Amino acid sequence: MEKREELYAGKAKSVYYTDDADKLILHYRNDTSAFDGAKIEQLDRKGEINNKFSAFIMEKLEAAGVPTHHEGLLSAEESLVKKLDMFPIECVVRNIATGSITKRLGVEDGISLNPPTFEFFLKNDELHDPMINEYHIRSFGWADDEAIEKMKELTFKVNDVLTKLFDDVGLLLVDYKLEFGRFQGQIYLGDEFTPDGCRLWDVETRKKLDKDRFRQGLGGVVEAYEEVAHRIGVDLT
Repeated sequence: MEKREELYAGKAKSVYYTDDADKLILHYRNDTSAFDGAKIEQLDRKGEINNKFSAFIMEKLEAAGVPTHHEGLLSAEESLVKKLDMFPIECVVRNIATGSITKRLGVEDGISLNPPTFEFFLKNDELHDPMINEYHIRSFGWADDEAIEKMKELTFKVNDVLTKLFDDVGLLLVDYKLEFGRFQGQIYLGDEFTPDGCRLWDVETRKKLDKDRFRQGLGGVVEAYEEVAHRIGVDLT
């Protein structure tokens, strides 16, 4: 697979064209950012950990019947993926209330949500990813009804698979965001699933093992990511 020019550089990943028009290369960098890029640092080994972590999760989801863009690892920091036509939407499930929802709704931090909540957000850094609903999505043509329903269905299927995966190793999947796209007429899970885009707490201590450690200046960010990876069985060698 020949790596060609850069297509896009995000806050923590760079995307490259390949000699196959249907495939892209994701390069996971060591950049770590929060607050829409207001806080940025380089954390050694983070790119490699997230690359291998996301590949592991995507393979688990594929095995459970969730179609993903993941094709395989290329190197420590790079993966090959399908070239999706991405929807400008983030799908968020919350199993426990924390972060923005507690401020927005004035609810207690740390309470379990049964059933889990589902929210759509517009993927737009300049607008700080505002929350939207299905009417916005239809009216502005960001996705059709079929795609909306499929994204909701797959997001909750991911929740079923991953809450058990993490629970089995003493971790709470607090919340997470997913992004989807279309490839040859089918909806696929795209982007990544790493501790950058979800919240994970230890069941017993409720120690935070995700990017909140960076947001809140708690330190030990990479060590927390490594701990989660080791617990669920990601090979970081």
